[in-house]
Amino acid sequence: MLKYVIKRLLWLIPVILGVCIFIFAIMYFVPGDPASIILGPSATASELAAKRTELGLDQPFIIRLLTYMKNVFLHFDFGNSYTTGNAITSELLVRMPKTLILGSVSIVLALVMGVPLGITAAVHQNGLADRICMIIAMIGISLPDFWLALMMVLLFALKLGWLPPTGVTSWTGYIMPCLALAFAGMAGLARQARSSMLEVIRSDYITTARAKGVSKHDVIYKHALPNALIPIVAIAGSRLAGIFGGSVVIETVFSIPGLGSYMVNAITNRDYPVIEGSVLLIAIVFSVVMVLVDLVYAYLDPRIKAQYEGSKTT
Repeated sequence: MLKYVIKRLLWLIPVILGVCIFIFAIMYFVPGDPASIILGPSATASELAAKRTELGLDQPFIIRLLTYMKNVFLHFDFGNSYTTGNAITSELLVRMPKTLILGSVSIVLALVMGVPLGITAAVHQNGLADRICMIIAMIGISLPDFWLALMMVLLFALKLGWLPPTGVTSWTGYIMPCLALAFAGMAGLARQARSSMLEVIRSDYITTARAKGVSKHDVIYKHALPNALIPIVAIAGSRLAGIFGGSVVIETVFSIPGLGSYMVNAITNRDYPVIEGSVLLIAIVFSVVMVLVDLVYAYLDPRIKAQYEGSKTT
């Protein structure tokens, strides 16, 4: 198993390096002059030339790329913002925790709501409970995140006054954003949990357990659920990517000073270093999370453990 962990960790290196090179190349070939963005339209030609030299923009692409990678990976320095002049690293460290809280709570809520919903639907296949659960899941998949977020603001903030409409000055500010992000994830996990449970329930060992007189509760939760969780874990990992992507919109709707809103403002202002740093940090965090998901998957799936334990003994 240790060999599998080391292998997954080593795969992080080419993935993160590839993302760094890719996003830097995109920003390099995007039209626009960073010196003009910083100095404004009234800058003279000599001022623009001096600023390009100061920023290293007159260097070849490969030199700029290697310098950027050295600063990022050796010094954890993402440079300074073109529009504000602030250090991007400090901004990311302040904003990233808010995005992580939003994404982590959302995926936990999606699991807590979606998996029991799918299990209930599978256990009562073609019954009333199954139809109700799948209708809820279909609604969750169909509703756009931003529309649901706006409706929640209108109802719970403006009409009822129960929750703050924007900001995260207290824990109550996370309630509506997390629910809006979790709803679509809950729907997808519910459908996957139902499909996985139905496949496992039809297995021979489940039929044997029932024939031996094992209670329905033990059949579902002790025999079927552990095996049904294997594909659910994989789907939950992929849903995390969707939650991080959706946080860009949700943070904008609720005016949350997180990584998503920071990146949207950078795109609007053509602040290329901020875009590069934000995308790279999201890629690093997501890669680490996917490694953790793979480790959980390997722990739940005895075939992976047997593969690496077998290769170790030979």
